[in-house]
Amino acid sequence: MAENKTWHDLHKASLGFGQKLADSVANGMGSWRFIIIQTAIVAVWMILNVVGFAYKWDLYPFVLLNLVFSTQAAYAAPIIMMAQNRQGERDRAQADADYKTNCEAKKEIEELLEKLNSIEIDKLDKILAILEKMDAK
Repeated sequence: MAENKTWHDLHKASLGFGQKLADSVANGMGSWRFIIIQTAIVAVWMILNVVGFAYKWDLYPFVLLNLVFSTQAAYAAPIIMMAQNRQGERDRAQADADYKTNCEAKKEIEELLEKLNSIEIDKLDKILAILEKMDAK
């Protein structure tokens, strides 16, 4: 049944839980949705801490917010690098599959050329035979 699977299906099936999780996190963090949600959270955080009347948990210069961003970056960078490594693996798998396909196509083209040459030679032989018969008459 593996013959019907593409290189991408085979590669995807070989991923472990951690690899799939890293890809999902990297895809999420690399989206406009993430940027917009994070911007909204930061804006609300700052507004509540600047104009908050009752309770300000993170006064300007927002040290706690900076700590949150540092922690996020500390985890995001290696996760994104893992996803990039897997992209390299996918690229290599695709290149390998393309190479195999090209080799098979080349072999088929060479076989077709041999058959065409054989047909051409047969036709030339028949034409020569007809010409020889015409000259013999």
